[in-house]
Amino acid sequence: MMSGNHSDTLTMRKLPPLERIEGHARRRQQIAFCVLTLFVLSTLLLLHTLFAPLLGEPSAAVILLLIVSFLLKVVEALWLQSKRDGIPETAAQIETVISSVGLFVLAGTLAYLTNRDDSPYFVLLAIPILQCAFHCRLVPTLTAIAASIGMMYVWTERYFASHPPARPTEYLEAGMIAVIFSLTGLLVWYLVNELKRKQINLYKKITELARAREKLVDEEKLAAVGRLASGIAHEIRNPVAMIASSLATAAYPAADANEREEMFAIAAREATRLENLTSEFLTYARPSTPQRATASIGDIVRHIADVTKMRGAARSIDVTYRMNGEIFAEVDAAQIEAALLNLTLNALDATQSGGHVELRSWADDSMLFMDVENSGKMIPDAHADRVFEPFFTTKPGGTGLGLAIAKGVAVAHGGDIWLSANRDGAVVFTMTLSKHATDEAGKEAANGEGTYRR
Repeated sequence: MMSGNHSDTLTMRKLPPLERIEGHARRRQQIAFCVLTLFVLSTLLLLHTLFAPLLGEPSAAVILLLIVSFLLKVVEALWLQSKRDGIPETAAQIETVISSVGLFVLAGTLAYLTNRDDSPYFVLLAIPILQCAFHCRLVPTLTAIAASIGMMYVWTERYFASHPPARPTEYLEAGMIAVIFSLTGLLVWYLVNELKRKQINLYKKITELARAREKLVDEEKLAAVGRLASGIAHEIRNPVAMIASSLATAAYPAADANEREEMFAIAAREATRLENLTSEFLTYARPSTPQRATASIGDIVRHIADVTKMRGAARSIDVTYRMNGEIFAEVDAAQIEAALLNLTLNALDATQSGGHVELRSWADDSMLFMDVENSGKMIPDAHADRVFEPFFTTKPGGTGLGLAIAKGVAVAHGGDIWLSANRDGAVVFTMTLSKHATDEAGKEAANGEGTYRR
């Protein structure tokens, strides 16, 4: 379970230009057509070899032409693969024209070399139609369709002129292929252009959404700055007013020595409070980057239990810890100790005399988890949603920055802190951290337990 604040945290990214997106799409499409052409060439050569009794043995010229065409397509695919930034629309159209002309010449030459009325190599003519449908306008697509149909009819007419008599079934077959080529080319052209139109509209909507989101983020930042400034002013105003009042009272001529000493003590106490507030605010406003090193999470948990046991014992509060195995992770141990100490001290303050506070730690492959549970009363809903807000506190003399600082430490470690359970007798704060390290077995016992009592 993760907190809403964590799951709603978004990192705004600048959208790439539409032309760049389309350039990458064109590059992928052209590579796909190269792969398709290579597959068709390999299949044709294989079929010609397997069905040699029917189609005739492929001549050396046919094999050589197929191999050269195959190698040229491989070179073209490698060239496209090197264009990491995509290819412009004009370049894609020029490449389509060159590739189409090459395939027309290849299909015609292979038909001439094999000299059959139903040459299987005319299947290559479908590829230029598809390429034009993807990268060109309607007129070039219709031109590719017409050229393919024209080449098939011209070849059929030429063949039967030298090999009479003509068979009407061959013209019928050519007509059926012409219909298939026409329908396929026009349908693909329509679908591709419809998809492009929707892609442009979607890009515009995403751009508008990104702008609206950036505007909301800016407004939220301004609102957060306003709340922060208001909190700072509120927290500073009280000690400053107390210092001013105490010094004014001490300077009053009728004040005796004891009264002056009391006023000076109040001023000194409020000055110290003001100094602590300033230090905590600077820690919150300018959190330091974690200095990660391999650390034992168990040692951190045990240390926090050690330093808080006396404070708990003074109020008959048991402080216990429980660990699910010995865990090692790449973390800033000092920052994690400070955050966990803050959570534990808050738990002690919220626990009635005779209650208990328990620290727990466990981990999975990538994240480690630490719970701080106290047996106090549930946090009211109105307060539960605000516990991580800077300067929000219900404790007399509290600054309201402790949990905010702890949350910043967790986020800086790739995790978060949230209120994972909130009911009378079981109030749990959970802190997660990115491990960036694997558990090390055999350091200590597989499970550790400790209990501190009065």
